[in-house]
Amino acid sequence: MFKEEKINEVKTKKKEWEDGTLGKALAKFPERKKAFKTTSGIEVKRLYTPEDVKDIDYNEELSFPGEYPYTRGVQPTMYRGRLWTMRQYAGFATAEESNKRYKYLLSQGQTGLSVAFDLPTQIGYDSDHELAEGEVGKVGVAIDSLKDMETLFDGIPLDKVSTSMTINAPASVLLAMYIAVAEKQGVTPDKLKGTIQNDILKEYVARGTYIFPVQPSMGLITHIFEFCSKNLPKWNTISISGYHIREAGSTAVQEVAFTIADGIAYVEAAIKAGLDVDQFAPRLSFFFNANNGLFQEVAKFRAARRIWAKIMKERFHAKNPKSLKLRFHTQTGGCTLTAQQPDNNIVRVAIQALSAVLGSTQSLHTNSKDEALALPTQDSVRVALRTQQIIAYESGAADTIDPLAGSYYVEALTDETEKKAMEYIKKIDELGGAAKAIEKGYVQKEIEDSSYEYQKEVESGEQVVVGMNKFQIEEEPPKGLLKVDPSVGERQKEKLQQLKAERDSKAVSEKLTALENAAKKGDNLMPFIIDSVKQYATLGEICDVLRGVFGVYK
Repeated sequence: MFKEEKINEVKTKKKEWEDGTLGKALAKFPERKKAFKTTSGIEVKRLYTPEDVKDIDYNEELSFPGEYPYTRGVQPTMYRGRLWTMRQYAGFATAEESNKRYKYLLSQGQTGLSVAFDLPTQIGYDSDHELAEGEVGKVGVAIDSLKDMETLFDGIPLDKVSTSMTINAPASVLLAMYIAVAEKQGVTPDKLKGTIQNDILKEYVARGTYIFPVQPSMGLITHIFEFCSKNLPKWNTISISGYHIREAGSTAVQEVAFTIADGIAYVEAAIKAGLDVDQFAPRLSFFFNANNGLFQEVAKFRAARRIWAKIMKERFHAKNPKSLKLRFHTQTGGCTLTAQQPDNNIVRVAIQALSAVLGSTQSLHTNSKDEALALPTQDSVRVALRTQQIIAYESGAADTIDPLAGSYYVEALTDETEKKAMEYIKKIDELGGAAKAIEKGYVQKEIEDSSYEYQKEVESGEQVVVGMNKFQIEEEPPKGLLKVDPSVGERQKEKLQQLKAERDSKAVSEKLTALENAAKKGDNLMPFIIDSVKQYATLGEICDVLRGVFGVYK
């Protein structure tokens, strides 16, 4: 990018500056730290110059937006054409209450829905199961059957909105319910737009809401890939998630590396199942964390796009340009929020959201200030949404594409992030791939070590968390927090009893038996799950059938 003689001139001038101007300043005012680094442990130099990016080939490594390797974004016009989807994650208590929250968010300018399910739903249990006691509706909405799903989207036209569902082990069941609700609205599957998370590998290392062993879980995912490629062409069949890996304590580099390694595993599984890479790869999507460290996060997003494009082209020989594009949703970092001085979280979220926009995300959720204490109130959710809208309409960050490109620091950091992430991916390949690396405990150990190191820095004060380990104040106990009515669980049980009394039990039994036989034979299970939910078989009943065939992961 630069002529060698010009680089040498810069090196000479830099040396003069270090010996003169800088040396005098340091003698009077020493720097705050002996060494500066990103949260991924990458050294941050005092100053970046053209020398740090002299080896970058613009056409090969950056190119233009919408063109390989997509470092500068997957769309030619990015936000000048259309802003990112503002998709606030929401769901609590019953389907009726969550429906009201969705309608409120849509009325306030949200442009997509994102469904949070309660823990029993996430691990395939109905609300009347003994293990669901005390957890119904607490961290998301309780969905036991198609009846609940009908209520959840009542009055919301599914051909007009894009819906994301954070569900993994029972993703096939919730997708089947969504398809059935749409059909009742007169919306055919080919019109549906949205995403299911459907990323089981990260559950084994970072989140824990798994049900079945690894191999049958991977099989269910490939069933969804195949079914959607034929029937739901606008649906994103998986959201390969680095978010929870980061929340578990990984660094930014590890988040990229382990997420893309999982993505490689899903592509390999689908190809092994007989699918052509260009048949399913265009509908793969990703989910990343926007954490503290503005420039590291921007570099992370840019490096991730470049890595994925190269892997899809060089390793999997994808021909369709859409197969090479890493499209991603971003959520601001929940683990960065503090219960102390929660108003500070508004500032944290704003900076994190800005990093996602500067890094060219396709959709964004901004956390609410009170989420370290409880589920967010309606007022705090509105402030979180307004944060996105202010960035979109007032900051100017969306007016040009990849605005930090060409920054000596950001380009050098992007290169270093890519290099270190590829070192991890190579190591995982040597271990036999992501699934094997998880079974051997490698990924978990790396995350645990990073989490431990960060916690030590916080406790020693080396890492300042404003309002928590520095700049503390005396605070009154928090007021006005959202509390889920403990009677939610009893109401859900009553609804389940009524459903089972009214439905055609013989038809339910027949469909569940057909599902069981299909699972034993290795057939694609999506059509059988859809048939079951249409007869109002419950989530727990369907998952119990599959537990009986596949077993459970321990």
